[in-house]
Amino acid sequence: MEPALRELGERGDIIRTMHKALKADGLERDPMTFQIHDAAPATPIVGRVVDKYLSDELGENPTVVLDGIDGRTHHVSGIELERLEDARIGSVVEIGPADITQRPSDRAIAAIAEDGIYRPSRHLERAKFEGRVPGGDYEGYVDAHVRRLEALRRAGIAERIDADQWRIPEDFESRAAAYDAGRNRQASVRVLAVLDLEKQIGADGATWLDRRLVSPDASDLAPAGFGQQVREAMDRRREHHVERGDATRQQDGRVFYRRNLLAALRERDVARAGAEMAASKAVSFRAAADGETVNGKFTGTVQLSSGKFAIVEKAHEFTLVPWRPVIDRQLGREVTGVVQGGSVSWQLGRQRSIER
Repeated sequence: MEPALRELGERGDIIRTMHKALKADGLERDPMTFQIHDAAPATPIVGRVVDKYLSDELGENPTVVLDGIDGRTHHVSGIELERLEDARIGSVVEIGPADITQRPSDRAIAAIAEDGIYRPSRHLERAKFEGRVPGGDYEGYVDAHVRRLEALRRAGIAERIDADQWRIPEDFESRAAAYDAGRNRQASVRVLAVLDLEKQIGADGATWLDRRLVSPDASDLAPAGFGQQVREAMDRRREHHVERGDATRQQDGRVFYRRNLLAALRERDVARAGAEMAASKAVSFRAAADGETVNGKFTGTVQLSSGKFAIVEKAHEFTLVPWRPVIDRQLGREVTGVVQGGSVSWQLGRQRSIER
């Protein structure tokens, strides 16, 4: 009985905390819609961050309260604090299952292996022949793959035969991904919009509302709560585009958006921010064209209404390109990437594969 009563007490505390967070934001939600998650949700949840805090007496266990587009209010605990860094109060985020992605290094190992045997010497030969390793550090590049195999050996996935031979199983890539997932059961967090709905309605850039407008499936939006607020915000954003000339309304009421709306809004947003930053940096700003190879020193990031962008600088100019988490490890270093349709394929350090 004692554990059951303790659990009921904890649940009551959580519900009171959720009520308090909603009330502070001027909201009221039916407690029947409250959903408490003790671990990463099985399916992604999209909503507005109402509150985030550390939920135990030791100042640990990061927790977030989401006003979901599904009409429910979600309480999700046990998220790594660094994953919530950009998830500010009022921002729109997606919280989902733990990331289970295959590493480029695992794909390279599987591709090089012959009859279940991976040979670092063979990998080194091929890397030098293809010449795709940034900086030409071929030995370091192959050593990174060997270190990965050593970690997987300790997990019982790979077997070291000798200094130049490793035995890997047929399902090597899937088992390696499962190993990573087992070590990392934290919920994934993806910031969809830093700006709240009201600021998105009149924003210059390509917002989360715009991405929803050009993909008009609203089946995931509940007709109540935050879901209904999103519907209303989309209507107002649509009128904003009509007034600005980025969309036209036909006599039958249908609205048609300008061609490549998201790209046009993003370019407009980046150009404005770049010009403002150039004035303070005393160096010129140059917009990167689609398909262009960008290189320079990664010096920081900037948050725009179109999303988060990396600042890549050269001696007399800088550019802004879409940010991805993988580039954070390269702060202060030279980077190279190819701009492709609103994203960037990065070639970083000793990694052979291109990371998006």
